[in-house]
Amino acid sequence: MKMSGSQEDTCPLNMARLLKKKLIAPSQITKSQSEECSPKGNIMFMKTHKTASSTILNILFRFGEKHKLKFAFPDGRNDFFYPSPFLCSQVKDYKPGKCFNIVCNHMRFDHEEVAKLLPPDAVYITILRDPVDLFESSFHYYHRAVPLTWRINGENKLAEFLKDPHSFYSPEAFNSFYLKNLLFFDFGFDNNLEADDPRLMRFIHNLSKRFHLVLIAEYFEESLILLKDRLCWTMEDILYFQLNARKTSSISRLTPELRAKALQWNGADWRLYQYFNATFWARVEVYGKERMKQEVNELRRRNAEMRAICIEGGHPVEARKIQDRRFLPWQPVGESSILGYNMKRDIDPKFRTICEKMVTPEIEYLSDLGVSLWLTRLWGWLKDAFY
Repeated sequence: MKMSGSQEDTCPLNMARLLKKKLIAPSQITKSQSEECSPKGNIMFMKTHKTASSTILNILFRFGEKHKLKFAFPDGRNDFFYPSPFLCSQVKDYKPGKCFNIVCNHMRFDHEEVAKLLPPDAVYITILRDPVDLFESSFHYYHRAVPLTWRINGENKLAEFLKDPHSFYSPEAFNSFYLKNLLFFDFGFDNNLEADDPRLMRFIHNLSKRFHLVLIAEYFEESLILLKDRLCWTMEDILYFQLNARKTSSISRLTPELRAKALQWNGADWRLYQYFNATFWARVEVYGKERMKQEVNELRRRNAEMRAICIEGGHPVEARKIQDRRFLPWQPVGESSILGYNMKRDIDPKFRTICEKMVTPEIEYLSDLGVSLWLTRLWGWLKDAFY
C-alpha cells in the first residue's frame, strides 16, 4: 500500500504559513474525493471531549499501526498536558523539523504549533456533538473533578446547576471549563464568550479554514463514510465497536425546559455546532444521499459481522462484568459507568488480533503502542484508592 506522504518529508517551522494556502473551507465543497485517489496517512484528528472521539481514535490507532505510521504521542500521560494550550515540546522525542504522520490525542488546539509536526498535505479532522448532550455527558463524567459542583445539593446536581448556573460557576475556578462551552475551549478559544459576541463567528470561520472535515457524533456512521471518502480508505479501515459509552442508567433525561437552559448556557458551542452541522449535510448532498444510504447499510452489516465474530453476547457490558482487565475502560472519578467488552473465547485465530484491537480502550492501546503513561496511571491509582 503506497501511502500519501513520507517520513522523508520535512516539517519546517513555517509549516503554518504553508497550510494557510492549502486548506479549503467546508463551504468550498466540490466533488467526492473517492475517484482515483490514494490512501491518506498524514492526519491531524482534533480529539474533542465526550463526542465519540475515543472510537475514532481506535480507528486511527489501528490504521496507523497497520501501515507503520509515526504518531506524535504525549510523554507520561494520555493527553498533551490538557488543559494547557498545545506546544510541540509536549510531543515525545520532538525536535524542530521532525515529521510525524498522525496527531490524535487530547489537546487544547493551537494550529500553528500542530502544523509544525505534519507535512503540508495533512488532513485536519475533528468531531462535534449536540452541545446539550455533550454538556450532560461532560457534567456527569467530570463533576467530581470540578470543585464548583461539590456544594450543589440534591440528587440531580445537573438540574440544580442549570436552574442557576452562575451560582456554581466562575471562569477562573479549577476545571471550570468542563461546565461551559467545552467544545469552544478545546479548540483554543475563550469558552466564556456569549452567543451574541461579534468575535464568535470570526472564530468559527477561522476553524472552517483549518479543518478539512468536521464529523457529527449524532450521525456517526455517515461521518465515517465521509471520513473514508476524504482519506481514500476502505470499508475495512473504518469498522468499529463503540468505545467509552456510558450505561443508560447514568444518563440524565433533561426536560425540554432544562434542555433550553443548557443550550443557552452553552450558546457558543451551539453556534459552532449549527455551522458545521450545515457544512456536514452539504457534504452528504455532494456525496449523494442514496449512495450514502447504501454505504451506511454496508458499514452496519460489516460491523454486525465483527460483533458476531468477536463479542461475547454481541453487546457491551458494565465494568464489573469485564473479565479481562486489558479491556477495562477508564472510569470517571467515584464511578464505574463506562461500558466495555468481553471477547469470545473460541474466536477464529485469524480474527483474534483484530478483535482484540477493536475492543482495546484508549489507555491500554497507547501502552501497547509504547507510550509511557506513568502520570496517567498514578492518577488512576489515586482516583481508585481515594474514591
